[in-house]
Amino acid sequence: MSGKSLMNDGGESHCGIVSTKQPNKGEGSSAEAVEGRPKTKENTQQPNLCRTPSRESRPSGLERVRETARKDGKLKLTALLHHVSIDLLRTSYYSLKKQAAAGVDGVTWEEYGQDLEARLADLPGRIHRGAYRAQPSRRVWIPKADGRQRPLGVAALEDKIVQYAVGTVLNQIWEEDFLGFSYGFRPRRSQHDALDALWVGIVRKKVNWILDLDIRSFFDKLQHGWLVQFVEHRIGDRRVVRLIQKWLKAGVMEQGQWSETKEGSPQGAVISPVLANLYLHYVLDLWVDAWRKKRARGDVIIVRYADDAVLGFEHREDAGQFLEQLRERLAKFGCSEAS
Repeated sequence: MSGKSLMNDGGESHCGIVSTKQPNKGEGSSAEAVEGRPKTKENTQQPNLCRTPSRESRPSGLERVRETARKDGKLKLTALLHHVSIDLLRTSYYSLKKQAAAGVDGVTWEEYGQDLEARLADLPGRIHRGAYRAQPSRRVWIPKADGRQRPLGVAALEDKIVQYAVGTVLNQIWEEDFLGFSYGFRPRRSQHDALDALWVGIVRKKVNWILDLDIRSFFDKLQHGWLVQFVEHRIGDRRVVRLIQKWLKAGVMEQGQWSETKEGSPQGAVISPVLANLYLHYVLDLWVDAWRKKRARGDVIIVRYADDAVLGFEHREDAGQFLEQLRERLAKFGCSEAS
């Protein structure tokens, strides 16, 4: 993970901690009012603003899962796999990008859909009796702005459908657990919302130092053992856990050669954003929230978007102590150290 400056108005810079001259007063953002977005409070009250959709917009079975998760934050939910029904799989198919690249099987969205109902009639049975087999991801490389290349994993079409459906079920649970300052790859949240929350936090809290965090190669280094433990905090259905393990262990194909995946979750896979948020919820979010309440001498704000986060501190000493302890925390869970 790298610590780098987010903003620098001439303040002292050390270890990615930068002095900011932003004002500490103000009650709201004029930009928010102009754009018609509700006032952002993620850095003042830290609510989870992801509201439960109406019964008309989601099957009642999934709503019951969410209600159960909301009532008991420590409950392990069992008998979840039956929610991966033919109806949910069909919805998942139509939710995928139609022009996305094909996986190792070469099947496109349009080709799969030519015999959709016959394929879907068979798929739930294979999933529920354990006969479904995850295929390797097809590895492709895309250039990054700094000249390096980023590996992406393109899943087979059927794997995308199943991953989307399982991710839909998992979201009913963890959307009740995720903290308000987490924004990446979550329903009804966007980059604009994250920027709004950051602006409001800097204005309303006593923020004098900014720490910009980027977890280096997070998707590639995600530890399977830890991830499964985190999943099992809330999932008591072993069939769902085994499905996730199948995707993690399916490997990658590159130029006709299969490679084992002992760590990481393919960036680009449908299920990866859900698993990444889940991982960072336990590794980073809960820890940061406890740290600022128990150890910080002054105000601390945080806004996280996927594997990037911005934190603001009232005191330079808090920022330095936090960065040192964060390095130890991330190293424990297989993440790169802060530079």
